[in-house]
Amino acid sequence: MSVGNITLSAAARSNLQALQTLSHQLETTQTDLATGKAVNSAADNANAFFASQGFLQRANDLSNLKDNLSTALQTVTSFNQSISEVTNVVTQLQGITTTALQNSDTGTRAGLASQFNALLTQLDLLVNDATFNGTNLLNNTTNSLVVFFNEKNTTALTITGVNILHGGLSLATATGAFSSTSAINTSASLLLTALSTLRTDASNFGGNATLIQTRQDFTTNLINSLNTASDNLVLADTNAEGANLQALQAQNQLGIVALGISGQLAQAVLRLFP
Repeated sequence: MSVGNITLSAAARSNLQALQTLSHQLETTQTDLATGKAVNSAADNANAFFASQGFLQRANDLSNLKDNLSTALQTVTSFNQSISEVTNVVTQLQGITTTALQNSDTGTRAGLASQFNALLTQLDLLVNDATFNGTNLLNNTTNSLVVFFNEKNTTALTITGVNILHGGLSLATATGAFSSTSAINTSASLLLTALSTLRTDASNFGGNATLIQTRQDFTTNLINSLNTASDNLVLADTNAEGANLQALQAQNQLGIVALGISGQLAQAVLRLFP
């Protein structure tokens, strides 16, 4: 073999080709160790590379879905907490009617009626302020929240709004300043019905929150499985690659020595023919 004015012996040529092969293997092994992957491109293993990419792409899509589920869960949880606060207000209203029934003084009853009406106003303000992420499912039954459960939006949960404003709960302002016992009893009866409605609404929102949490956990587990499947296809065994690198480096050094020896032998032969 002749390169320019340099002629290589068969032994030198063989050693040089071996060194070139070793150099390529060293480069590949070093890349694998640097990236932590045995498959870095389709050229390494097309089937494994594209299958891994497919798993990763779906995992990324599901990660976006998981963020949406997290927001939906917080939204529903917020509404449930607001229902709890409204329930507290209704309980306070019950306390007012109980106190009114225990008093026959019209002035006292009138004062309690004023407190009753003020609390109803605060109840409505609380409900209207319960908007979360631009949505309020507590002041209008026409409002709804759609929560998608997969990346293609083919499965979903639709949560319909409720109306727990004082009118939606069929509560009314104090009639005749609570001057009559029958008026107070009517308000007390309506409050019992309102509490029952609130408990039902809280149960429904709580059930929806549990379902969303379950789907969020399911999505998290699926993302982890997809990432693991992707890693199994492309990740390198760093222990094996490290050992392989040391072996290749040793072979490379021996190859360099062998190439030098073959050159020296060639020169020695040439000296025999001055």
